[in-house]
Amino acid sequence: LVPSGVCNALSLEIKASPKVRAFVGERVSLKCSFRSSSPITESLTVDWTYQPVTGGQMETIFHYQSVPYPTTVGKFKDRISWTGNVAKGDASVAIQSPAMSDNGTFICSVKNPPDVYHNIPQTMLVVTERGLSFQLTSAVLLSILVFLPSVIVVILLLVRMGRKFGVLKEKKKPGCKKSSIEVSDEPEHTETDSCLGKLRNWCLNCV
Repeated sequence: LVPSGVCNALSLEIKASPKVRAFVGERVSLKCSFRSSSPITESLTVDWTYQPVTGGQMETIFHYQSVPYPTTVGKFKDRISWTGNVAKGDASVAIQSPAMSDNGTFICSVKNPPDVYHNIPQTMLVVTERGLSFQLTSAVLLSILVFLPSVIVVILLLVRMGRKFGVLKEKKKPGCKKSSIEVSDEPEHTETDSCLGKLRNWCLNCV
């Protein structure tokens, strides 16, 4: 029997994400970090085990001791790689081209003799289809909410200006007589029309 005080002194602390989401066909990282009270030596080992979401026996899919030893059999053959750095307390791995059949529980286990006692964090991997290639993010949605009203306002202004120019052209047609009152009340505004035309062109360029 090992006294409880000794177990605590030799224990490792391991941290892993409780849940990781991934998309079919897109590389996913399974993060695992550890802290040991003993210096890191060549005796340190890392083991990743996997259990399908449907249940069944746990299987070792990755082993590390000085160099990585990915599994050579099973569904993760040639798809799991080492991304960690034991000198920095990192024991992470990555899975290439995940599929929904990979859904399940992953366990990261680290032993650094004499530190061999540690907690057992579990990571649940959830692989789903990405769906539509275009997804509305908060930034895109905000841009639409700001841009759309501006476009509507500009269009309304252009329509109103177009109607006004149409009325002015009708009044300028040959044979369209104006009374002295009309002439005095509505003088020619060649310079103003030019400014409005420039404004309309500018608005069209903006749209």
